[in-house]
Amino acid sequence: MKLIQPKTGNPAQNDGTLIALYKKNGDLEVLAQLYGRYMHLVYGVCLKYLQDEELSKDAVMQIFEELVVKLKIHEVQNFKSWLHVLCRNYCLMALRKSSKNKNVPLEDTFVENTDFVHLNFDDTKEQQLSLIEKCMESLPEEQRISVDLFYLQEKCYKEIAEITGYELLKVKSYIQNGKRNLKICIERNSSD
Repeated sequence: MKLIQPKTGNPAQNDGTLIALYKKNGDLEVLAQLYGRYMHLVYGVCLKYLQDEELSKDAVMQIFEELVVKLKIHEVQNFKSWLHVLCRNYCLMALRKSSKNKNVPLEDTFVENTDFVHLNFDDTKEQQLSLIEKCMESLPEEQRISVDLFYLQEKCYKEIAEITGYELLKVKSYIQNGKRNLKICIERNSSD
């Protein structure tokens, strides 16, 4: 993809002009020109968070792909600051995903150990999980969806609002009320 040479003048004004032009006609060369101005900064942020050159290079490309969609949706006043936040959030989500998928190697002697005792897991954990599921189902739909997205899928308020179409203040309210109702339900049913 060939980058268009930026026009001379105020870079912030040119960013706004390029954003407007991209939103109007969806020209990826215009977006590439805009992104090209800040690609080295994006790489730096990614490298700071991910601490891996190859992962950071991949992240720079992935963030551009996100930009193709997100820049059309969002009203951006200061592109450089907005891009920094987008980049940081991308890296934090990547780190969160990678920490969930880490494998813990078992030593060979662990399995062969003759002193290994089979643990008898009591079913209290399973009962607790089952109670939580039951209580989640009892929540009103908006609260259930919001709580699920926030706590289980680890989405932020803004992402939940975008996914569900709920207003941002409603999302906060649904999560707060859902959490309270979930706690009441669990306490009521665990004493039975």
